[in-house]
Amino acid sequence: MKLYPLNVGNFKLDGGAMFGVVPKSIWSKTNPADHNNMIDIAARCLLIENDNRLILIDSGMGNKQSEKFFNYYYRWGEQGVERALAQYGFSKDDVTDVFLTHLHFDHCGGAVEWNNDRTAYQLTFKNATYWSNKEHWQWAKNANKREKASFLIENIEPIEQSGHLKHIASAENGFARNCPLGFDVFFANGHTEKQMIPIMKYKEKTLCFMADLLPTAGHVSLPFIMGYDTRPLITLEEKEAFLNLAAKENYYLFMEHDARNEIITVKHSEKGVRLNSSHSFNSIF
Repeated sequence: MKLYPLNVGNFKLDGGAMFGVVPKSIWSKTNPADHNNMIDIAARCLLIENDNRLILIDSGMGNKQSEKFFNYYYRWGEQGVERALAQYGFSKDDVTDVFLTHLHFDHCGGAVEWNNDRTAYQLTFKNATYWSNKEHWQWAKNANKREKASFLIENIEPIEQSGHLKHIASAENGFARNCPLGFDVFFANGHTEKQMIPIMKYKEKTLCFMADLLPTAGHVSLPFIMGYDTRPLITLEEKEAFLNLAAKENYYLFMEHDARNEIITVKHSEKGVRLNSSHSFNSIF
């Protein structure tokens, strides 16, 4: 098995929204803001090459939205999952599986694209099986008013109508062991219903794709919770349990949205779980 980090684009989000009730004077120490109060955010995906499978975890925003839409997010740097795949010698047609942690547009937008004449949407990865879970899929299709702007119908319906969609079975204790793609999944409900956090063994280490359970290294402290989360008190409980486990077992945490830190580890301290170390992917693997 081989793993490849894919930066499929960078953008900016409001720092206040990203840190909820935490004052700017505190969060700006780890995540400095520009003159518009915007902080740098990455769209970092993970590619897994395993035997005859090429599995993509999340896909970024994609490029099919309007210029007005993208202007809200101040995109910067090179964009696009196809470009990122090509850096490792792969094309979008090589991808056999697309695992979507959840269906917010910045995680799944790149999984659907315009056709050549921009008259209809099509799967970006035409040879791939797309993976979600039933509970989250229904949650997204029947979105509450708070999240509706994050669940775009053009990201959801083409996948469902394609016949390429399959679901991971959720687990009562939160952990689904050895899912069909060969890794474990932790189901988290604070950010959105049944967000999926992949956990895998690689080169004798445990790597966790943190998605929006832990957006950046600046969010390690338990009260540092995004204003976007639908159930922040549940996020608090999930973060505490997961980060305590990560500190105890020395997990390596793959940061999807941290523009500066690819992988971090955490440790126990007198003040609770805190950041231990930050690494580039290549320095660890």
